[in-house]
Amino acid sequence: MLITINCFLLNIVINKMLITKKGGEKMFNAKKEVTNIVKFIQDYYEKNNLKGAVLGISGGKDSAVVAALFVKALGKENVIGLALPIHSKEEDELDAKLISDFYGFQLVKIDLTKTYDEFKKNFLVDEKFLGDSDINLKPRLRMAAMYYSAAMYTKLYNKPFIVAGTANKSESYVGYFTKGGDSVRDIEVLANLTVSEVIKLGEVLKVPKKVLYKTPSDGLSGLSDEEKLQITYQEIDDYLNNLPISKKSAELIEKYHQNNAHKFKIPTYTKKCE
Repeated sequence: MLITINCFLLNIVINKMLITKKGGEKMFNAKKEVTNIVKFIQDYYEKNNLKGAVLGISGGKDSAVVAALFVKALGKENVIGLALPIHSKEEDELDAKLISDFYGFQLVKIDLTKTYDEFKKNFLVDEKFLGDSDINLKPRLRMAAMYYSAAMYTKLYNKPFIVAGTANKSESYVGYFTKGGDSVRDIEVLANLTVSEVIKLGEVLKVPKKVLYKTPSDGLSGLSDEEKLQITYQEIDDYLNNLPISKKSAELIEKYHQNNAHKFKIPTYTKKCE
């Protein structure tokens, strides 16, 4: 375990400076990006007369970083985190509480386990056909809970709340998200940042190390992200930054991207004028 963590941290140090094939030397200034993102949030909220943010707190680094950014931008009193367990690990709930306690925002637990179980009772099909359906149902239920909560808090506190997304560029590129689930949001602040860059933001924002360097997992399948994808996020990050990776890994990344193309853009018929 110690060796794994040290190698992970070593990769972060090595990738402090990214060298791209086309752009030469490219520095990522995490401190500056934190400032830019905070301003982006504040400007958007001011322009649209918004006040609060609701987001799911999974106990992972992405939601922790997003929570920290919104607390910095809006104040902790305007950020509400939702812990949304569905047959989830207790460790994830404890990590979600760790983040809410650290940044001082309200954390509300909405246990969706019974809702999930009751929903599944409507489908009298052998479980062997329901693996993907089950995995994708969980983020879809969670997203429904977040939008329900945002509307409720808007009325309860008499100020507009919207749903903040937590997706990063690396997982999005390979289609590692659920259509109609975690792909639905009102504002996105990490979507143009790789996993390595999100970690650097987390370091600036002082996200607790237990969460920031936690092995990424969807909390749904029982596997880590990298076990499911059969590729590391570091390889995806390198690929997106035009750094060399193995041919096998590059082909796998593009395969994921192409196979999930239907998630990126909904085909829309345009009537033909005669």
